[in-house]
Amino acid sequence: MQRIHLKSPVNWINDPNGFIYYKGQYHLFYQYFPYETRWGTMHWGHAVSKDLVQWEHLPIALFPSKWNDRNGCYSGSAIEHDGKMYLYYTGVRYLEENPEDIHVFLNNQLVSAQMMVVSEDGIHFDNSKNKFTVIEPLKNPEIGCMTDTRDPKVWRGKDAWYMVLGSRTQMGNGKLLFYRSCDLMNWDYVNSVSQKEFGYMWECPDYFEVNGEQILIFSPMGLLKDKQQYQHVSVCTKVTFDEVNCTMNLPYDYQMLDYGLDLYAPQSTTDAEGRRVVIAWARMPETVDNQWIGMFCIPRVVTVRNGHICFTVHPNIQKQYTKKINTVQAANAAGYHISLDMHDGEQIDIGGYIVSRIGGKICTDRENVFHGHTDIRTKFSSPKIIGKIHLDIYVDPNLIEIYINNGEYVITNVVYQLGNYMTANTKNSPALYTIE
Repeated sequence: MQRIHLKSPVNWINDPNGFIYYKGQYHLFYQYFPYETRWGTMHWGHAVSKDLVQWEHLPIALFPSKWNDRNGCYSGSAIEHDGKMYLYYTGVRYLEENPEDIHVFLNNQLVSAQMMVVSEDGIHFDNSKNKFTVIEPLKNPEIGCMTDTRDPKVWRGKDAWYMVLGSRTQMGNGKLLFYRSCDLMNWDYVNSVSQKEFGYMWECPDYFEVNGEQILIFSPMGLLKDKQQYQHVSVCTKVTFDEVNCTMNLPYDYQMLDYGLDLYAPQSTTDAEGRRVVIAWARMPETVDNQWIGMFCIPRVVTVRNGHICFTVHPNIQKQYTKKINTVQAANAAGYHISLDMHDGEQIDIGGYIVSRIGGKICTDRENVFHGHTDIRTKFSSPKIIGKIHLDIYVDPNLIEIYINNGEYVITNVVYQLGNYMTANTKNSPALYTIE
């Protein structure tokens, strides 16, 4: 049983998939390579929870079994209809396979199709009889790329079902494709949206509404232009979407989903109370205990405050941390929560991970707990904030999440060899909490 942070059961995981509240349980599927601690032929792992706090891994849900997914079952989403669970995902077939490693393709030679699996109970998945191709690999390059069209997110509109796919244009710009269906099986292409100089491929799109605002979250590849790794990041923005023609007005301004830049491929669902909840993959450059690599952030509630998209810790998580402690050594395996106001020039050291307030920004430095990864960023900062800054910091041995002013901004960083101590150069001592 896993608590607070869902982590790989063993070997490699990445993108969250099929996040849904279904028949009294939260289901979270994920990209899974069950054979080694590296990326390879993708399956769908599966975990369930009654409260978003304690998670249980179940057997693999999807695995390659058809012509169009013979080399992997890639990212997608889930919906409920007539009591059944429908999973939509991208199936991949290699055109040029590495003869020395069948889990890797060569020269970007592959094709992608959109596929569907139907389950009666959300637990059992018949990969032989109930798996169908719903959109064949694209043949018209003016619509989208045969290789790079993927990650279907499906939702119910006013009078039909809708699907958005990430893709790219022939000119090398990111693009979204919109499809419509009346029966969840037959899908018609309707429209697209693209922008120049906003990454060359848009992955894992997610569209939803919160507080009357239409919001798009997606992961543009190549958005950042420096020489560091992780140039593919996740962003969010308010949009306008017209279902009739599937037209989307996509502004040029955006927010980072997380200013730690380690989170990728977020996916959302609604919880039991109707709140919009998002979770994302924390990219890890090395394994833990030579056994597993990959984990997910705390589930976050999406809200809009004064026109700004905010991400707050889900209340089910917040209410777990009620036991006040005097030292971090008193924390249990679920880690600990630090609560404090931070004034300009103040700093705390969390086992070698440094958090400071400098000129109205919250800045983090993980250099001391991220050895050997000189090609990945170690220093991060929030946008400038006017006025009071309150921090809620959730510390896991391999992931630190900093929620600024109840989710106005968030900074999440992967760490290794975190020290078991905390020192604070602040006017007021931070409050520490762990789980009862």
